[in-house]
Amino acid sequence: MGETEDYITELQNALDQKNQEGSQLGSMGNSMGMRPDPNLIEYQLELDNILERIEHLLRGDILVTDDEGSVAYTTNPDTEQIIFNEYGVQFLMNIMSFYLNRNTILSNYNEQRINQILYDLGYEITDQIFMNYENMGMDTKDKRKRYSIIVMELVHTVESAYNRALKGGERESLRTARSVTQTVNNQGNAGQVLPTQGHKHFSLFKPNTWRT
Repeated sequence: MGETEDYITELQNALDQKNQEGSQLGSMGNSMGMRPDPNLIEYQLELDNILERIEHLLRGDILVTDDEGSVAYTTNPDTEQIIFNEYGVQFLMNIMSFYLNRNTILSNYNEQRINQILYDLGYEITDQIFMNYENMGMDTKDKRKRYSIIVMELVHTVESAYNRALKGGERESLRTARSVTQTVNNQGNAGQVLPTQGHKHFSLFKPNTWRT
């Protein structure tokens, strides 16, 4: 775990240096058809949207389109489709939060270790639901029939996160993308002073700075 934290610190230091040097492309770069560097680190490390979607699905929420065409989750009027109560949702979300985070995707796992983690996770979630299904809101036979597919869906979601860490793949992806971006920016910024005014400081350790 210390190696992972060191790598996160390395990313943060590189990003701080980039901010200090004002590496956003200016008007000259835009006129040449070059685009400002998207916040790749923010995009790749942002897992909150995945967790948010999982929570809506565990609650049984459905997507509804309003008169203006906006789509948003809302409570399902069919209570039989609401498998878990608040306790059940939070119980499972606490588990998922331990696995879907930046420490997971920025780690370095081999396939054998990933398979062992997924096996243990699937077994424990199944066991916990079996022992606590009444407290979790599974108060009908039809609801209890669906617990196996729910366990499978949760495990598969975690599997996707761990596969990003297979042989340090996510780290290498970030390193490569960062190197390419720095090269392109340096070519586009040659001989120009780039504006830094108004740039919001990004911190890997402060999620509320991830959206700019």
